[in-house]
Amino acid sequence: MSTKVSLDGINKLYKTKELIDKASGRIYDLVKRTSLHKSQNLSNKNNIYFKREDEQQVFSFKIRGAYNKMLEIKNKDSQIYACSAGNHAQGVALAGTHLNFSTHIVMPIKTPEIKVINVKRFGGNVILFGSNFDEAKSKCYELAQENNGSIVDPFDDLEVIAGQGTVGKEIWEEMPNVDYIFAPIGGGGLISGVASYIKFMNPNIKVIGVQTYDSNGMYLSINEKEKIILPNVGLFSDGTAVKEVGNLTYEICQEILDDIVLVDTDDICLAIKDVYNDTRNIMEPAGALSVAGMKKYINQKQLNGKNIISILSGSNMDFKKISFVSDRANIKTKKEVLLAITIPEKPGTFLTMYNSIYPRNVLEFSYRYSNKETANIFISFTVDTEEDMQNVTHHIIKSIPTSTVIDISKDELAKTHLRFLMGGKVLNKPKNIIEKVYRFEFPEGPGALKKFLESLPVKWNVSLFHYKNYGDDIGRVLAGIQVPFSEESELNIYLDKLGYEWTDESKNIIYKNYIQ
Repeated sequence: MSTKVSLDGINKLYKTKELIDKASGRIYDLVKRTSLHKSQNLSNKNNIYFKREDEQQVFSFKIRGAYNKMLEIKNKDSQIYACSAGNHAQGVALAGTHLNFSTHIVMPIKTPEIKVINVKRFGGNVILFGSNFDEAKSKCYELAQENNGSIVDPFDDLEVIAGQGTVGKEIWEEMPNVDYIFAPIGGGGLISGVASYIKFMNPNIKVIGVQTYDSNGMYLSINEKEKIILPNVGLFSDGTAVKEVGNLTYEICQEILDDIVLVDTDDICLAIKDVYNDTRNIMEPAGALSVAGMKKYINQKQLNGKNIISILSGSNMDFKKISFVSDRANIKTKKEVLLAITIPEKPGTFLTMYNSIYPRNVLEFSYRYSNKETANIFISFTVDTEEDMQNVTHHIIKSIPTSTVIDISKDELAKTHLRFLMGGKVLNKPKNIIEKVYRFEFPEGPGALKKFLESLPVKWNVSLFHYKNYGDDIGRVLAGIQVPFSEESELNIYLDKLGYEWTDESKNIIYKNYIQ
């Protein structure tokens, strides 16, 4: 990505900076100047700081842009409309109450109850509509038009961008010698405002965006040099799960961003743990996204001796997600290892295997008899280092020469499903039938699993099914479908029309060894 700003870009930066300065002069009767918290645990080769936007009254930066935008609405009788599944909704509701506006927030039906309750607590009128953000957004615009209301956009508005840009102004005023700033990207409002101010004050300061691999609209748009609309987005980092970035935010980001880092779910989970260890506060996935990207970027670029700030964008964490985050963070730190082990099915072999692991703490164990020759085992346990894990593996193979040991700590199918679904293979397979195995993901919520089950075809036999509610916003299912060879293409057509994210795991080595 280019960091050279054109003359036209400089003029735009100046105008945006003026708007940010204006916002800074009027929002602090409701908005808090948040602190810079030095990370003692992450400040090894560099000086790492967290910009604590979780300190806001609504526990995220979104109050800045919402309030600044609503200060521009002169007609105090205006009906304010906004669409959001979380933080923006709370910002609009609180700002509306502060300014005596009537606010109407359209939220998808599947929105977690805690977020609905908080919007109501801040004074917003909640309207639940649609199964996803796009349906709720259409309803929001429809209601605003019918009632001659005003829309407060979550990111694609200059006043909103200017409000979010006050984060950058605060950073500059407190630490002008910063070298790198990392910020999460959903629609792009936060990083557009921050980068606009920082790049005007000192273009040598690097501003790096962070997105997830499965919600990377800004990354793709900048690389393709045109705005890309994603067909689907990942749901774990729900605060940045945006299919289409803004027109204004795309224009700003493609002009002045230095880079965008992509991370996965496990990276985020570990970042949430890192922040907790430093602050004793639990970030939501989007809130810790910048930390995940920062850690990856530092490692890739081998940064040393730099002043680095990560913006913690929010802490509206759904409590039900915490167990999932803890589980994945332990695996990511390589303090927990998950192994698939095959040993001879004969007396004494299991004890020999276990003795190779003892006295390490065993966290999970799954085993089922499948045949007379071999026993297939899933086991997870704690280790101190990667070398410790390798020692265990070496000891098992040395003690049981015919054994096989596979580290499946990075295998998504194993981590999500097969560790909980240990069983034998199909012994009496029907003739002329093939079993296809798929992982499905769908938005979690009341009735979501029932809807998924009802969507499965009745003409084909479901031969395997595993579902576990992890407490987050995503429902995960592993399903095996038996289909005649002649109808395999028909099955693929059906899956494309199903409307859910799916992955064919029929060739996965773990499935072939342990389930097929």
